[in-house]
Amino acid sequence: MLESQDLTIRFGGHVAVDHVSCAFEPGTLTAIVGPNGAGKTTFFNLVSGQLRASEGWVRLNGVDITNEPVSQRTHRGLGRAFQLTQLFPNLSVLENVRLAVQSRRKLGLDLWRVWLDHHGTLARARELLDRVALGDRARATASSLPHGDQRKLEVAMLIALEPSVYMFDEPTAGMSTADVPVILDLIRGLKAEADKTILLVEHKMDVVRELADRIVVLHNGKLVADGEPEAVIASPVVQEAYLGLAPAAEPA
Repeated sequence: MLESQDLTIRFGGHVAVDHVSCAFEPGTLTAIVGPNGAGKTTFFNLVSGQLRASEGWVRLNGVDITNEPVSQRTHRGLGRAFQLTQLFPNLSVLENVRLAVQSRRKLGLDLWRVWLDHHGTLARARELLDRVALGDRARATASSLPHGDQRKLEVAMLIALEPSVYMFDEPTAGMSTADVPVILDLIRGLKAEADKTILLVEHKMDVVRELADRIVVLHNGKLVADGEPEAVIASPVVQEAYLGLAPAAEPA
């Protein structure tokens, strides 16, 4: 469904992502891990269109999207949640999700169609808020929500777009222990949909172990490991250099 080939970006003399080639299949969740500065978020930015590649290409469902803007990639089915929330801070929680639903239904600025679909759009928005446990905060402004609730709101907006590819960049970062299960349950539910592809940047290895079908490890912008979670995590070079874990002792 999603593929990168020799994807590279340079900032001056620094190569932040260095010829990364990966293919991601429907019905799978791939965790992208590595130390700080490894190039994980930069790779996400190249795939989702926030950055323009110096070399290489990205394809979605066989279509070359390398030079397409973020908006076009979104309409093609590429959905992205960020490390820092991307919300309309002065609008209500409900309005944030309603706008995402309206965008998915391609109502745009056609006020007549927006009015005709008003009740359906609001009903879908409320359904999504209930799904992320924010139904009781619908009238609150987005900026008034605590960080954990803002993350849940962003996930609701992402689901409203109904993408075929979900990209989560540290979705549980900064969240309270009580909030984390809500996000993880949502991701589990999306993973259960066999036609969805999920990419997850995550530092918490317990989350990676639980959710991932596959782990890709980046270091200094290069892909250094790619495979099933147990094999990748057990690799001594990954444990020592990339995950910060002590390697298992060899039997005597």
